[in-house]
Amino acid sequence: MRIFKLLCLVLLFAGPVAAQNDGGTIAAINTDQNDADIAIRIRDILSELGNYDDITVTVSEGIVTFRGTATSSLEASELGDLANRVEGVVAVKNEVTETADIARRLDPAIARFRTRIEQFMTFLPLALIAAVAGALIVWIGLRIARARQPWERLAPNLFIAELYRQIVRIVFVIGALVIALDILNATALLSTILGAAGIIGLALGFAVRDTVENFIASVMLSIRQPFRPNDTVEINGDQGKVIRLTSRATILLSFDGNHIRIPNATVFKSRIINYSQHAERRFMFSLLIDRDADLGAARALVEATVQKLPFVLEHPAAATWIDTFETSGASLVITGWVDQNETSIVLAKGEAIRQVKQALSDASVVMTDSSQVVVLDRKSQAEAMAAAPQEAPEVAPVTPATDSDLDRIIDAEREAESSEDLLRDDALKE
Repeated sequence: MRIFKLLCLVLLFAGPVAAQNDGGTIAAINTDQNDADIAIRIRDILSELGNYDDITVTVSEGIVTFRGTATSSLEASELGDLANRVEGVVAVKNEVTETADIARRLDPAIARFRTRIEQFMTFLPLALIAAVAGALIVWIGLRIARARQPWERLAPNLFIAELYRQIVRIVFVIGALVIALDILNATALLSTILGAAGIIGLALGFAVRDTVENFIASVMLSIRQPFRPNDTVEINGDQGKVIRLTSRATILLSFDGNHIRIPNATVFKSRIINYSQHAERRFMFSLLIDRDADLGAARALVEATVQKLPFVLEHPAAATWIDTFETSGASLVITGWVDQNETSIVLAKGEAIRQVKQALSDASVVMTDSSQVVVLDRKSQAEAMAAAPQEAPEVAPVTPATDSDLDRIIDAEREAESSEDLLRDDALKE
């Protein structure tokens, strides 16, 4: 009986111990299976990548260990990130080093080079088609821009016609670029290029603002044509005869024979006096006569003297008036009109002053100045004018010889210079 009870107790305690041993064995089997699955998964990934043939993978308790060599330190460092993405990995031990084998290290570069050659050979036919299409469009644009018609007929001058041609060239070049990139399916690149070009253009616009302003002023002046070659003008205080109008400046020849270059932006904004616009031009001078003189008779004498000069026009007629009455005498203003194409304005003015002075002297009319003059004996003004000689002194020639010489200098320069000139005789004049 005692023996039976002892056997029952042994069996009672032996059951739980056996069950516990079976559970531990099952857990160990499951852990080993998980480690094997993780190792197989990582090896499959490395096999697909193809760059890790010399790498061994071991997994124990979820800890992945890499051993071996890689072609670069970058590839070795990427193994840790790769293993961490696999489910069940607890930690990673990366014992991979960079290989010293030169051939193995060159293999990735050679593979990349071959890949790029294959991509280039695939891309080459499409690129040739895009290049031919773009070149054809550019050639058509250049042919259209090179034609004399209709640009010279549409434009008021050659400068504007050339500007039209430049616009046509740019439009066709941009169109060719758009079509070529569209064939290559790279229109996104065009947006980047245009955006960069816009930024660069804006920066250059601020940097060369004065140049752009001069260019725009040149366009406006070439359209308006406020003067012609050889015209006598005054611009911003500078006087001279016009040589040419370029895309940057207006060039004058001063009466001293010097070149004056005025930026077109200044010309466009300045007050321009064109003395050659009309053939008729007035000269003016003033003089002081004695306060006690017969002012009416003196004024009539001076006016008649100027009007009788052969180079003075009848219409508009010469005029003389009393301007002021000063302490030193009465001021007379004398004017006369000449045809400046036939008469030098400065010589005409000088000859008129000489003739008026001679006429007043013959009439014993005293011309005064700021100094005090004491006269001891003098005839009456009426007697003096009655006794004035009837014949006037000989008139000196007043042909525009100097102006003609300047015109010849300007014509010689315009013929010798092959540079641009925006002025032409058949254009509309402002």
